[in-house]
Amino acid sequence: MITKSIKTYIFTFCVGCGFAAALTACSEWDDHYDADKAAEGAGNTLWQQLKANPQLSDFCRVLDETKVFRMHKKTSVSYAQLLHSGQAFTVVAPVNGTFNCDSLLDLVKTHQGDSVVEKLFVFNHLSRSLSSLTDVERSVLMLNSKHAMMSSSQIEGVRIIDSNRHAKNGILHVVERPLPYEYNLYEALCNIPELQGIGAFLRQYEQDYFDAEASVSSGIVEGVPVYVDSVVVERNRMLNQIGLINSEDSTYWVVAPTAAGWERAWEQASQYFVYDEQVLKRDSIQQYWTNRALMDDAVFNMTDQRSVQDSLISVPYLNWRKGYVTGKPVYHVFYRPFAASGLLDGATPIQCSNGMLYQVAEWPFTPEQTYFKELWSEGESNGLIIAEKDCSYNIRRQVADSISENSYLQILPRSATSNWELTYRVNNTLSGDYDICAIVLPKTVVPGQQNPDMKPCKFKATINYVDETGAAKTFNCNNTQFQTDPEKVDTVVLAEAFHFPTSNYDQSSIKVSVKIQCSILARETSKFAREMYLDCIYLRPRTSKSE
Repeated sequence: MITKSIKTYIFTFCVGCGFAAALTACSEWDDHYDADKAAEGAGNTLWQQLKANPQLSDFCRVLDETKVFRMHKKTSVSYAQLLHSGQAFTVVAPVNGTFNCDSLLDLVKTHQGDSVVEKLFVFNHLSRSLSSLTDVERSVLMLNSKHAMMSSSQIEGVRIIDSNRHAKNGILHVVERPLPYEYNLYEALCNIPELQGIGAFLRQYEQDYFDAEASVSSGIVEGVPVYVDSVVVERNRMLNQIGLINSEDSTYWVVAPTAAGWERAWEQASQYFVYDEQVLKRDSIQQYWTNRALMDDAVFNMTDQRSVQDSLISVPYLNWRKGYVTGKPVYHVFYRPFAASGLLDGATPIQCSNGMLYQVAEWPFTPEQTYFKELWSEGESNGLIIAEKDCSYNIRRQVADSISENSYLQILPRSATSNWELTYRVNNTLSGDYDICAIVLPKTVVPGQQNPDMKPCKFKATINYVDETGAAKTFNCNNTQFQTDPEKVDTVVLAEAFHFPTSNYDQSSIKVSVKIQCSILARETSKFAREMYLDCIYLRPRTSKSE
């Protein structure tokens, strides 16, 4: 993928505005070069230097035939012309017979092939940094944003035949063979045939972004800015969400299944993101969240890891951790990844320029570990209450391991005989099966309470949802009369393995809710109490769907 820096270089090549920068740099060059080498050929351009060396004729042929791409379009400007211009470069030139020149020339005859030669070969041997060889090893940024290590005798492990040749627009180094090209993680996922399932998905989110700050403006015409050099940056929207695996300056690990394994996992996950017909662009939304479901936990930023032998923490962990509460499942953390049956057990490591790719046959997670999570609607969250009747309520704080988020809702009837109702919205349900529960706290939860009323509360529940057409549906939980246990934390299962036919993930509209309704008859007042301490509405995922 072309990053911002590379695209900026391409566009600045075309406008020919780098003479001043090149001339300014010349004053410093003599401090780094052998005086004789600096004098020899100093009046020639890099292209003239290259043409004058018979060992570099194959490299020159490729440069002469390869055209610059601008905004995905092939221009008439060749890299030979650029190296003959006033723009400054460092060129690392491989000698004849060390690469297949004819194959590269065949490639540049096609639009796509020319782009490939530019990215994978030409960019790998050109740099905008003016870099002479010294005794101190250092990193040089090439046009493909990869960092080449340069010492006094080699570049990226390739022996230098001739170095520090001074041209009026840069520096020439001659090497015994082409510099090795190492995919970064994004390139590997997009180009390794066995991983083409993930690569095809990632490419969908590539887009061009106009960078006004990096572009050269010629003023405003009729109120509209006009640019003489419009810099357009290629970027991938998905990588902003799952991890910048195209960045050469970062280090990641990625676990990726083969194309067949990806297809099987995708088919399974897509069943959980079926949206109703009233959702605009529902197919696109389904596709997006299915892809996210499979990739969110497959990327690991290595700056976040403490000990990879003990655990791996995926990219979403830090955001999820902010809302984490003791007692709930731990997501985005995978323990002992290299142990038997661990995340990376049996994986094939592939070294990339910015990290490690671990290829596996199958997606190595379960839905319950990743996207098919427990859902909690906290009783004390006023914003989740969408309807109420004949009740008042108070938020109570109580620090205890058995109380979710250390808070609960005390529900009181308006009158001694009022059968109150409360309805909670439930967010981010998937089109899957859940046990739907209400967690009710005992009457003894209030510290220091004297002679608490230990009678249970009796209530009914209704689940509201929508079907595939978007029509509202209700399930009355078989009209069951539930009773709480006043002496313990009581998880009351309102509906077991209840199936939501559609997903409401990441939707703002209220389509799923749970209503709790006190159902004590007047003659039952002596047996039951209308007060309730509601901890939360809790949805527990059931066994994942079959592939």
